Amino acid sequence: MKSINLLLAWLAVAPLAVSAQQYRVKSIAWEKVEITEQWTGMASPHAVKTIETYKGKVDSVMSPPLGLSRIAMSAGRPESLLGNWAADVMVEGSTATGLEPADMGLVNVGGLRNNMPEGIVRAGDIYLISPFQNKLVVLEMAGSDLLQLMEDIAAVGGEAVSSSVRMVITSDGRLKKATINGEEIDRKRIYTVATLDYLAEGNDKMHALRKARKRHEIDLYTRDIMIESVIKNKIIDSKIENRITINDL
Repeated sequence: MKSINLLLAWLAVAPLAVSAQQYRVKSIAWEKVEITEQWTGMASPHAVKTIETYKGKVDSVMSPPLGLSRIAMSAGRPESLLGNWAADVMVEGSTATGLEPADMGLVNVGGLRNNMPEGIVRAGDIYLISPFQNKLVVLEMAGSDLLQLMEDIAAVGGEAVSSSVRMVITSDGRLKKATINGEEIDRKRIYTVATLDYLAEGNDKMHALRKARKRHEIDLYTRDIMIESVIKNKIIDSKIENRITINDL
């Protein structure tokens, strides 16, 4: 709700009536800003009053505790605490297809939009981390295409991958080595990848995922899978395991 307050406060003073023909976009720049208590005093009174109408119902869904996190987690490249946790949860959720756990989990770092707090984890925290309507899919891929996927991951400097994966990449985005469960990838074998439907379409430069031989749909949002994982495990944790390392030698 803090992010909504901030957005509405900005909209209340934005010059919305100005003709777009008077301006041309010369450049675009952005940075990630964490929404914390420092922004509380910036909300407009009108925005606060409007949101109060809905706050009770929203809080009843978002505020109840789901479980605990041993540490705070954030997302980043080439590897991160939140990315590791999220990718492992995709593998955990992949069994909803009736298949064995996927060989690999993959989540795009850009899709993890907030940090996991240390201590109590609430539904609202997960909605902030995974706010989009993405659903989990399991893809069957030939090893040759999986190697291309590893190259795609290396090219962007790393993405969130599950504990089964080990990759060595260079700082300029080249893949040096990749293994699944400690073994080199067999070009002829079929592997399963649990990921977001958004990535399965080849978005975020994950082009190789479009080559999947078969796609298993799961009618579950990724954030709901995350929520269920916190509830089931009660206490969640993560650590850096050198899943993706950079080596230019």
